Amino acid sequence: MNQIDLSHRHAVVTGGAQGIGLSIAARLVASGASVSLWDRDEELLSIAAKHLGNGKVVSVEAIDVSDPAGVAAATAAAIEKHGKIDILVANAGIAGPNHTTWEYPIATWKQVIDINLVGVFLCCHAIVPHMLCQGYGRIVNVASIAGKEGNANASAYSASKAGVIALTKSLGKETAKQNIAVNCITPAAARTRIFDQMSQEHIDFMLSRIPRGRFLEVDEVSAMVAWLVSEENSFTTGAVFDLSGGRATY
Repeated sequence: MNQIDLSHRHAVVTGGAQGIGLSIAARLVASGASVSLWDRDEELLSIAAKHLGNGKVVSVEAIDVSDPAGVAAATAAAIEKHGKIDILVANAGIAGPNHTTWEYPIATWKQVIDINLVGVFLCCHAIVPHMLCQGYGRIVNVASIAGKEGNANASAYSASKAGVIALTKSLGKETAKQNIAVNCITPAAARTRIFDQMSQEHIDFMLSRIPRGRFLEVDEVSAMVAWLVSEENSFTTGAVFDLSGGRATY
């Protein structure tokens, strides 16, 4: 494992209690950062905190990222406990069920957008002002290859992730002169609990689209993110980094 120096940095990782988020948090801690894990599953948060190490290095907040008041309170709590927020990894998201667009339940469609896109906006909205005041920040928003290509029978998920890509580009331009780097990643599917929300037919479809012939490993995501949130990433902002196993064509 390449060693990235994140000592004296504090990171917020949303959706950090499991899967990709937990892997990213573990890599950041291994690189010397302290981490605040945000997730709506209190039980999994407790398990994750014990796995990473309790106390000063890791703190947890049970929140729904689509709740503005909850995000604001969690931001204040992280700053009070750790003194600052240098890094945001906006990873929390849901897949939603698989339906054609015209059969997609409207309430569920809105829920996917609220968590996957509005949630990223709310986290950036709450944390970026603090980064502007300190003159430093690194943000990685977790989008998806579906946000570039649009997966059939996953219009809500695809639209939400396309929105994350555009949001990243806008925010990257707005903060480019403030020593704040804002980038996003577009991973192909990784075998995590998000698969529980998908049909087997959709899972098979996603695998068939990956030229490497396998799903993404969560540690492959955290390796890329560790560099993107480091001080070494001093120029790139508003960019999209693919983890698609060859699927991406642009």
